[in-house]
Amino acid sequence: MTIEAAEIGTLLARIAGTLERLSPPVAPAVDWLGAPAYVWSANGVRAVDRLEAPALNLLQGIDSQKARVVTNVQRLAAGHAAHDMLLWGSRGMGKSALLRAAIREAQAEAPRSIALVQVGQDALGGVAELFAELGRPQRQFLVFIDDLGFEEGDLSGPRLLRSWLEGGVEARPANVRLAVTANRRAIVARSMSEQDDPINARDAVDDKLALADRFGLSIGFHNCSQDDYLAIIAGYAETLGLGWHEADALEWAQRRGARSGRVAWQYIAELAGRAGVPL
Repeated sequence: MTIEAAEIGTLLARIAGTLERLSPPVAPAVDWLGAPAYVWSANGVRAVDRLEAPALNLLQGIDSQKARVVTNVQRLAAGHAAHDMLLWGSRGMGKSALLRAAIREAQAEAPRSIALVQVGQDALGGVAELFAELGRPQRQFLVFIDDLGFEEGDLSGPRLLRSWLEGGVEARPANVRLAVTANRRAIVARSMSEQDDPINARDAVDDKLALADRFGLSIGFHNCSQDDYLAIIAGYAETLGLGWHEADALEWAQRRGARSGRVAWQYIAELAGRAGVPL
């Protein structure tokens, strides 16, 4: 080998080394059997080692909703026929918490039977790739889209969701079901129901309601009554050994301007802080 050839070889080796250092490392393959939950975002997938969820008995004031969601998740975990779910309604009434709690309850009986996969809003366009991944493992999956809403004029989002639900080319595989939470059953921006043209507005809402009707389970969550609010607090307080007074709890809700499971938990956090104990 000539000196010139040796120099060229050294230069090429240096360039190759530099390119290797600049290239991002190859992401390790995801173990879809090893974690209770996963997060699918625009940056890829991440395993969640511990699924945080309240105990089911602490979710008060939503007994009917709880029974339907838990039964459906148990069916899915067992590999039986199960529904896609739309959980819609008032903020802070435990829609997301109930899904997590139901999954954790199913995992307590059979840890490898089912996993929760939360999809970020920035990754909705890649859900077809996610379905392709989830169709391979011998496990059941609940794909979870939290607080879903579409921007004005967004037709791609509803069409994607409809394709997944109707069994189109990009439909989810048999071992996967969808769970979506939203503030409104129509999954539509509020201003769309307040347009000047009542015919077009009605058509728009009807179209989104048709989308909502494609879920086998469409479950509404409504603002809790005063009795339900106090029952939620009582359940938390008894479990955590915290003392409380009804008048104080009602004043807390009045200052917050709402009664909900979320507000009740915030009051419990306040009580724990006053008592100097961690949650």
